[in-house]
Amino acid sequence: MVFSKKGGMKFISHLDLVRLFQRAARRAQISLVISQGFSPRPKISFKRALKLGVESEAEEATFHTKGFISKEDFGKRLQAQLPEGITIRKIGETI
Repeated sequence: MVFSKKGGMKFISHLDLVRLFQRAARRAQISLVISQGFSPRPKISFKRALKLGVESEAEEATFHTKGFISKEDFGKRLQAQLPEGITIRKIGETI
């Protein structure tokens, strides 16, 4: 998935951005794969961490979902839960 981070959201740290996407997926009722181990977390991977105060047009994230969900449904449900300033630009194919 490719998303943009603009406006007031440029002041959100990388760890807060990770938590934001975890909560948005939970609120959108998107079932994510949970990591194994001592501290299980939803499996969401980000290509790189942005510095605080930097806007971006094309940040990349990978969501590991349980089962199949269409790209359109995933995008609509997740975008509805994201705050102003975080916009989903493109959703890629599953691997």
